[in-house]
Amino acid sequence: MEKSLCTLAAVIFLGGFLDAVLTDDTTTEINSLFNNTTRAESVSVQPQDRVTDRPTPTAARTKLSTAAVKDKQLDTKNISQDSEEENNNKEEKEDSKTEDKRTQLDCPPLGLESLRVDDSQIQASSYQRTGLGPHRGRLNIQSGIEDGDLYDGAWCAMYKDRHQWLEVDAIHLTLFTGVILQGRNSIWSWDWVHTYKVQLSNDSVSWETCMNGTEEAIFEGNQNPEAPVLGLLPVPTVARFIRINPQTWYFNGTICLRAEILGCRVDDPTDNFYSEQEPGSTDALDFRQHNYKEMRKLMKSVTEECPDITRIYTIGKSYLGLKLYVMEISDNPGKHELGEPEFRYVAGMHGNEALGRELVLNLMQYLCREYKKGNQRIVRLVTETRIHLLPSMNPDGYEEAYEKGSELAGWADGRYSFEGIDLNHNFPDLNNIMWDAQETAADKSKVPNHYIPIPEYYTKDDAMVAPVTRAVINWMQEIPFVLSANLHGGELVVVYPFDCTRDWAPQEDTPTADNAFFRWLATVYASTNLAMSNPNRRICHYEDFQSHNHNIINGGAWHTVPGSMNDFSYMHTNCFEVTVELSCDKFPHVSELPIEWENNKESLLIYMEQVHRGIKGVVRDKLTKQGIADAVIKVEDHDHDIRSATDGDYWRLLNPGEYKVMVWAQGYFPSMRRCRVGMEPHATICDFTLTKMPIQRLKEIRAKGGKIPQDLQLRLRALRLRMLRASTKTLNQRRESQRLRKARKARSSGAQRA
Repeated sequence: MEKSLCTLAAVIFLGGFLDAVLTDDTTTEINSLFNNTTRAESVSVQPQDRVTDRPTPTAARTKLSTAAVKDKQLDTKNISQDSEEENNNKEEKEDSKTEDKRTQLDCPPLGLESLRVDDSQIQASSYQRTGLGPHRGRLNIQSGIEDGDLYDGAWCAMYKDRHQWLEVDAIHLTLFTGVILQGRNSIWSWDWVHTYKVQLSNDSVSWETCMNGTEEAIFEGNQNPEAPVLGLLPVPTVARFIRINPQTWYFNGTICLRAEILGCRVDDPTDNFYSEQEPGSTDALDFRQHNYKEMRKLMKSVTEECPDITRIYTIGKSYLGLKLYVMEISDNPGKHELGEPEFRYVAGMHGNEALGRELVLNLMQYLCREYKKGNQRIVRLVTETRIHLLPSMNPDGYEEAYEKGSELAGWADGRYSFEGIDLNHNFPDLNNIMWDAQETAADKSKVPNHYIPIPEYYTKDDAMVAPVTRAVINWMQEIPFVLSANLHGGELVVVYPFDCTRDWAPQEDTPTADNAFFRWLATVYASTNLAMSNPNRRICHYEDFQSHNHNIINGGAWHTVPGSMNDFSYMHTNCFEVTVELSCDKFPHVSELPIEWENNKESLLIYMEQVHRGIKGVVRDKLTKQGIADAVIKVEDHDHDIRSATDGDYWRLLNPGEYKVMVWAQGYFPSMRRCRVGMEPHATICDFTLTKMPIQRLKEIRAKGGKIPQDLQLRLRALRLRMLRASTKTLNQRRESQRLRKARKARSSGAQRA
């Protein structure tokens, strides 16, 4: 009989590797796993919730580390910027409880879900059709709306028997530790595997079944299509190939599954690709998943490392009382500087889409350290921009997903708020308010196209509005944000407004008045993202955004989303915002985080720099030189206005070109000038000085009980004369018109008598 896989791996390839990794007892069990030729009755292996539940006490403890550096030990003190930042004992206990419950995997996933495993590495005994081929057997892959297309939601075998299998080639020798299984994603069919066996091979020809002692191990699979189930091998085993061999399945369905394989790459000097380094990052950042407690620790460590340019503040609390922490990064934190634009990144709107959270936390560390190093690009960004970073908009949802772990949270666990609200549909729908008003208005130009007020029903106490949504809206109203991005996960595409379609169409391209600039913003991020811009990447699920849109899409053209944060930001404030879908995998394993940081680092930086495009300036009172708040800035041929901030400063994002700009404010004469925007990423200064109307000045002087100046008296007298002349002219024209009508009527009567 051929030598067992484990003997070959341990003796020929590994030498002393297993001695360092496994205990003597474990090695003995591995060696005897395939040497035993007796096949006894199969023994069931229960699905595992935690590694500590393993049935064998000698489980391997090998871990694959793809992070560039070890996790930095952070200060365990609580974040305490002001009294509002002090933490209570209840939060500490809840954090500890979450850490105790979380599933810890000995080895990371090979990357079926994250697409690190190529389609060519996955084979099957049979499949019903191309859309249900082995390449579709990836954990959490989503199907199209219609069954029968090329992008269905699982691998499904052609035959219903126990000889079917899904095979994965790990390319390298791998210490396999477990399998995660899921049923078929479909709105029409119910298919999943109840039990299965695991088979291993070094050559894809001779296979040995995973044993539980002297008996073939039977692993418990799924009881529904969506919940992932972890099956840990009784003894971690070294091989190159692994097969999932279904034994029983849903009685009214067929053999269908989605899977992820857990395994650690084993050092093998005979491997031609042995010297290849695992992809990672050269930046020494804290690459790990941070729960609420660890997130606060990291943010505190950044403020201690860079106290002169950082500040932590809170904007509200979640339903469960977790605070929404924001990191401000600026050369003058805590203060809005005249002419300096405000930028924000928001992550974690859907709690289970965890990559954005980690990228924002990494960005805090990176900006701090590069600023200290004197990196001129970062220094310029920090000194010229006030940056706000909200890593977790939905902390309640994240904690739910975090407790289950990155591979076991499924596609939707933690997506919603604790109350069950999808926050991306929870903002006021101002689009339809504006469109309805335009349809009924006699003159559409009179309908407001910006700063549309929030409807009364939305502000009531019993409105279905999450506390975190109210907090973010207040935040938007308090700070004059210019540019933002909302970080999501589950796809690779950048989405620009409008998200909501007219007339509730399920899909329809619905551009804004600033469509050209929004497309530019989306392209800037997508074209510099290493994953999105890779021409050889496969699609995530069922939509090929790369082939026809270069990884950008209008929100309405993808699917309608009424009440989105992007649309609300554009309609209610001055802020332009896009949604970035960062990764096919909503909750990447910690081993993927350095790679994802490298994929997104340049995109995150260059997108922030776009806040300095277009025109900016200050609208001032000609007499007092004070800034004028709420002045309306209108760009010709752009049916979307903005307003000046409290100090009179404004920012209008525009593509290169020459523009006619009009500015007016209540009680002032309007002003117009032409402003040219160049190709360089620096905003053109375009200041305005407004002259107050005499009547407005008179009202202000009388309100203060002051004496009317002589120049104002003369201007008022001249204004009255102009008004008198105008009214006299109008009256004379009216009289002449009446006289002519009477004359025509008289001539008409005379002609009839004749």
